[in-house]
Amino acid sequence: MEMNRNQYFFLGIVLLLLGLQFRMVSSYILTDEATRFLAERTSSSSAQTAMVDLANNLGETSHKVIYPPDWLGWCLISVGSVLILHSFAMKGPGS
Repeated sequence: MEMNRNQYFFLGIVLLLLGLQFRMVSSYILTDEATRFLAERTSSSSAQTAMVDLANNLGETSHKVIYPPDWLGWCLISVGSVLILHSFAMKGPGS
């Protein structure tokens, strides 16, 4: 499938807005379910999963905090801007 002008423009807008989101927010706190999901799939040992389950059983909340790197927001903003400019240089769908 070949991408047309509108699809490049839409992808550029999405990446630009996502980059702005990453620049404006310094950290993301995951829910219990998301933390448990990541612990089950990324831990090298079952000790981390057991600690998360123990904390949940005791009523304590253990939320994972993600700190995205600064360069990620700038990268998404720049790629989104280039895609938007590229879409302006392409022929329109009816041309």
